Amino acid sequence: MSEFAIHARGLRKRYGDTLAVDSVDLDVQHGEIFALLGPNGAGKTTTTEMLEGFRSRDGGELSVLGEDPAKAGSAWRSRIGIVLQDSKDFADLSVAEVVHHFTAYYPSPRDADEVIEAVGLTEKRKTHAAALSGGQRRRLDVALGIIGNPELLFLDEPTTGFDPEVRRKFWALIAGLRSSGTTILLTTHYLDEVEFLADRVGVVSSGRVIDVSTPERLGDRHLAPATVRWIGQDGPQELQTATPTRTIAELGARFGGEVPELTVTRPSLEDIYLQMIGNQ
Repeated sequence: MSEFAIHARGLRKRYGDTLAVDSVDLDVQHGEIFALLGPNGAGKTTTTEMLEGFRSRDGGELSVLGEDPAKAGSAWRSRIGIVLQDSKDFADLSVAEVVHHFTAYYPSPRDADEVIEAVGLTEKRKTHAAALSGGQRRRLDVALGIIGNPELLFLDEPTTGFDPEVRRKFWALIAGLRSSGTTILLTTHYLDEVEFLADRVGVVSSGRVIDVSTPERLGDRHLAPATVRWIGQDGPQELQTATPTRTIAELGARFGGEVPELTVTRPSLEDIYLQMIGNQ
């Protein structure tokens, strides 16, 4: 087994005069959920498609599960799973028919009925794909992505259009896959999804990876000034400080105990992300 599930150095892709991916370096560890963030047109999709072996690269070195996707064969493809952003196939087949059919494509597939249960579609197993709701269709897409028992799973905007309850159930499913040892590369625009699921985050802007860290430390988020708010004699008060503990102690001494409506906040992941891509 190679040290990383994904190892890229100097990855490049050009479309005419546009350099869509510009010397991307990326490492994804075995068994982690790695989220790839970036605005539309930043190069996320092109980068992901090169990792999946769907698009050729113009330069750089790339290893995915120990092989070059540009040269890997069917044995390598059976080790990865892909859930695309949108899928409309198999409309006239039932959930059970689709999932059982896909088991024939892999050398060591998971049990089809267990997969249907794992994605929460047991009650819909006889329902045609065309009759599924948006959230149920995404669950079927995930079932097809994991039926081959992949070592590495690519998830492209998996919860777009989900209502909050369905999104939370889907997150639990993805976290369970990680617990079973599956490596997951996730692209999403939902920052709360990243905070809940991702072990690490990479931000792509203008074809480059501009930072990689944990959600808590991305863009030095943990070092950003805190905002302390309270109610004083003259009404609401606010102070930005790098030493919030000292500020709270001083306020406590001033008020002789409890500080009215005291709150302490640091920039959210969304705040940091928007600042990062806005500075590019």
